[in-house]
Amino acid sequence: MLLVAFIEFLSDPQLSFTLFYLLAISVVTWFGGREIGIVISIASIFCWFTVDIVFLNHPYSNPAISYLNFAIRFIVFLIVTLLISALRKAQENEKALARIDYLTGAVNTRFFYELMQKEIERSKRNKHPFTIVYLDIDNFKYINDHYGHSVGDEVLYSIANQAKKHLRKVDVVARLGGDEFAFLLPETNQREASDAISKVQTSLLDEVRSNDWPVTFSIGVLTCTTPSKSIEKIIKQADEVMYSVKNNGKNSISYSVDTG
Repeated sequence: MLLVAFIEFLSDPQLSFTLFYLLAISVVTWFGGREIGIVISIASIFCWFTVDIVFLNHPYSNPAISYLNFAIRFIVFLIVTLLISALRKAQENEKALARIDYLTGAVNTRFFYELMQKEIERSKRNKHPFTIVYLDIDNFKYINDHYGHSVGDEVLYSIANQAKKHLRKVDVVARLGGDEFAFLLPETNQREASDAISKVQTSLLDEVRSNDWPVTFSIGVLTCTTPSKSIEKIIKQADEVMYSVKNNGKNSISYSVDTG
């Protein structure tokens, strides 16, 4: 912005540098946000006014014209700031919607796999374990068949919400499809995972009982210490741990460790 003002000062007074001020405002607003964009808009209009009136002493047939130009340019600067800010917000919203399951607010499968890949790479680099939790709702079909799909949707949303409440902010709650969820617990060993998931299980059971929903949860917990498998194989292994619970009466947690 200051560079534009300096170049304008050195140039012919008849040349307009409004477009270049708008370019500076647009870049700052896009990367810094609406509030900073407004600040730069105000600074830009005063830079232009200072150069135009004080340094160049631009002649006008009527002194009021300079103030009218000031107002018009300032309005244009603000409109561009607001438009760029709205465009950036719309892009961010669209990007977030592409990563989020619309029903539960949990991340979707695609984004979960992306986060898992990053965590695998980080685990290899820092030699820290991480834990994958695979959760399946027992008897969920009964809910849809006897209570209706609207209640089924409420159950799914409630599970995602309760899990987020009792896990850390760095942990990830994902809906993999249907009535299956997965949690990613970065830098979490088996003991830490056991403490966290036991609390989540208790919270979920309390929630469904308070609503008279006849469902329980089969949960498989897989802690990876030296991950060398693909994401798909790790997820499959966690799924198998969960199914060991299914095959032994449901409504429980099973733990396993993958050493690579």
